[in-house]
Amino acid sequence: MPKAIRLAVTMGDPSGIGPEIIVKSALKLRKEIADGRMELLVVGSADALTKVCGQLNVAAGSLPLNMIDVGPVPGEIVTGKISPVGGEWAYRAVKRAAEMVRSGDADAIVTAPLSKEALHLAGHHFEGHTELLAHLTGQRDAVMMLAHGPMRVTHVTTHCAISEVPNRVTPTRLRRVFDVTLEALECLGFEKPRLGVAGLNPHSGEGGILGKEDEEIIAPIIKEYVAKGYDITGPVPGDTVFIKLRAEQFDAVVAMFHDQGHIPVKLLGFNVDPASGEWQAISGVNVTLGLPILRTSVDHGTAFDIAGKGIANPDSMVDAAEYALKLLEGRRKKGL
Repeated sequence: MPKAIRLAVTMGDPSGIGPEIIVKSALKLRKEIADGRMELLVVGSADALTKVCGQLNVAAGSLPLNMIDVGPVPGEIVTGKISPVGGEWAYRAVKRAAEMVRSGDADAIVTAPLSKEALHLAGHHFEGHTELLAHLTGQRDAVMMLAHGPMRVTHVTTHCAISEVPNRVTPTRLRRVFDVTLEALECLGFEKPRLGVAGLNPHSGEGGILGKEDEEIIAPIIKEYVAKGYDITGPVPGDTVFIKLRAEQFDAVVAMFHDQGHIPVKLLGFNVDPASGEWQAISGVNVTLGLPILRTSVDHGTAFDIAGKGIANPDSMVDAAEYALKLLEGRRKKGL
């Protein structure tokens, strides 16, 4: 029987919903754990986890997980409050999880949400998990993928001003994103992945009238990969490429900037109650590709406003764990 995939699950900011969705996810993942496919190694505050178990009437000792405490951290964890204490717990959890993967004690990281503000208050000046992991691994060319069902989107650029995007859409970066996207799709079981590439400018530049980047930079790289035998289409205008993805004409799309890729995935992944206007469920996964460490994450934030109320939805956390499992099982089959 293959060895279980060991997932280092970071708690994120323990003042948010991280502890709660971890407890609920562990219960939902019992079958995968019992079948020996997955092992959960939760990294963060043991006290925060125990507190949530009490609120949810779950016996902490009955959870199918192993707890790795990264404390003590001076100061109190106050549920629902942004603080340097929460930021320090979140930082230490990611740092320990990264060390576990690099030492061979875990196979991938699954992250609950952290607060960028709390992280900065604690003195750790990173824009988020991706930048922190890039720092910890010494590798800066990570690629972000968002996934919700058949909607799989990787990004050429992410956390930068729109004015900086054209300068960051380079042949080197495009090749890097194409390569890791194609590899990820192959690990997910696509033998010959079909990749759509979004245009940067409206109407993909309209023949250069609305911008020359699509014609002069993006199109030549696509032709280069097509000549190698890859199934890559584009640049396809951004207002239609995601419709084609939803129709499963592509297996994934490469977006040129943050909101171009995030909006269509989140629009479909966030279910809203039409009567109350409130979110009923949040699903979707954020995957960090191209680093020595595979990391998947929930596709939502810390939700301080509902922390401690017992109403947080764990679906995105379950999706993140299952996505990591599928990617790693695919890698094993490919001998990677």
